[in-house]
Amino acid sequence: MNCLIVDDEPIAQDILKEFVSKVNFLNLTGVCSNAHDAFSEIQKNQIDLVFLDINMPGIDGIALAKILPKDVQVIFTTAYREFAVEGFNLEATDYLLKPIPFERFLQAVNKVRESKSISNPINERPDFIFVRQDRKMEKIGIQEILFVESYADYIKIHLPDRVSIVRESISNFEKKLPEKQFIRFHRSYIGNISRIDSYTNEYLEIGGKALTISRSFKKEVLEKLAEFE
Repeated sequence: MNCLIVDDEPIAQDILKEFVSKVNFLNLTGVCSNAHDAFSEIQKNQIDLVFLDINMPGIDGIALAKILPKDVQVIFTTAYREFAVEGFNLEATDYLLKPIPFERFLQAVNKVRESKSISNPINERPDFIFVRQDRKMEKIGIQEILFVESYADYIKIHLPDRVSIVRESISNFEKKLPEKQFIRFHRSYIGNISRIDSYTNEYLEIGGKALTISRSFKKEVLEKLAEFE
């Protein structure tokens, strides 16, 4: 799950970053010190969960929570117990009081994971994905994807008739793809297995392009492709 920390206190940021790093199903996409930057980050990236402080300069956490998309879950992290009722009225997943014990943090994020699993069962996984293009979300069929290429702070999604450029890391995008259908064969490339035309020990040919298999991925790639022989 992609998560975002929103807190104006550096110490609180560091504690939450450490906690997130200990949970293997959480991927920290950013840290913001105010609600304005946080809302901008959420518009640019696919965020599943926000750790949100309440008492911040300018727009407070309560006000931000009211305008977040419905599919973004909120865990309030605050030193103020008196905001708890209002926080839960906003249907926040949990309300953590500082100083936050790691055990309590883990309980809260597990609650988020369970709710995501219920709302998105594995056998109902859609065969498409939405990516941000300019000011709109573009729908891309999973099976359409030939391969994904890392491109500085962006990725290029190579499709049969076009290339879609998206501001996102290749590692983050990899987590959104079906593991059995896609294969990482280079730090800069992910390939759609069903779109591979041919391969050798050195490269994959996809969509008429020969793409190098890097040494660090070679053993895993060749073993996985051998399953289809």
